Amino acid sequence: MLNDNFMDVMQDDMWVWSKLSGIQWMDAWEERFYGNPNAVINVLKGGKSTRVEVYAETEQEVLDIQKQFGGSVRKLVHKNWAAMVEPDRPPIKIRSKMIVTQKRDAEARAELEKEFPGRHIVQIPADMAFGTGDHATTSNCLRFLVDVASELKKNGQRWDILDLGCGSGVLAIAARMLGADSGLALDFDPAAVTVAQRNVELNGQKFIDIGQADVLNWEPSRKYRVVVANLFSTVLQQAFPTIVESLEDDGYLIISGILKEQWPETQECAEEEGLVFSDVLTRGKWVSARARLG
Repeated sequence: MLNDNFMDVMQDDMWVWSKLSGIQWMDAWEERFYGNPNAVINVLKGGKSTRVEVYAETEQEVLDIQKQFGGSVRKLVHKNWAAMVEPDRPPIKIRSKMIVTQKRDAEARAELEKEFPGRHIVQIPADMAFGTGDHATTSNCLRFLVDVASELKKNGQRWDILDLGCGSGVLAIAARMLGADSGLALDFDPAAVTVAQRNVELNGQKFIDIGQADVLNWEPSRKYRVVVANLFSTVLQQAFPTIVESLEDDGYLIISGILKEQWPETQECAEEEGLVFSDVLTRGKWVSARARLG
């Protein structure tokens, strides 16, 4: 829900995107806007529909959401957007290798480096793109990524990463810190691309290319040792042929964004393309998995 200060202080103009949706899509909306403190999802009277709203400082931000998801856009006057306070969530510990924080300032990074010496510090402020690291789908991917990076290092193998549905860019940024030579991160949402580019700069990373692409219409120009795809299961099922085409023969695939009831069908589609799963992790209602070509 929105911060109380956001609703109480009256000063600047702002914009809101809203959309009515069936209750069966609530999980998808929660995942899409998870970590965004300016998103509100309400179940309407009767329990059969939801209203999804996202508040923004500029009209273009909400128009970008409307372009992707439909819905309506309207202007709200005299709301002080700047008075919003970012949620103070604790940092996320990924194995013994990495700390993910939503704090963006250099002082916060220095404090975490002191508190957790030897760990990589990834700063991903809550923003328009989901993937701050604390959603189960993203944190599971990060844990698998740490494991894969350790195996590759142990075997003396160099690697690059392809991140499909990159959201905030957290996975590509983490991969570079864990030893990837380079990364390509793609997302369908132009707002996510902008946020990911900003996060790459915030974390001082180089050799990560961020681009806008629809995985269902995208053709890989090369193969990657590690591919991560945190996408809705319906997209994953259609994208597996392209994903396999982008994966090296001895490469690693990490997938997430799959609801438990959608896992059997998703697994079947993946195995039809020659993928063999070595690890399947369920947290709450979400499934993440790790695979290689058989």
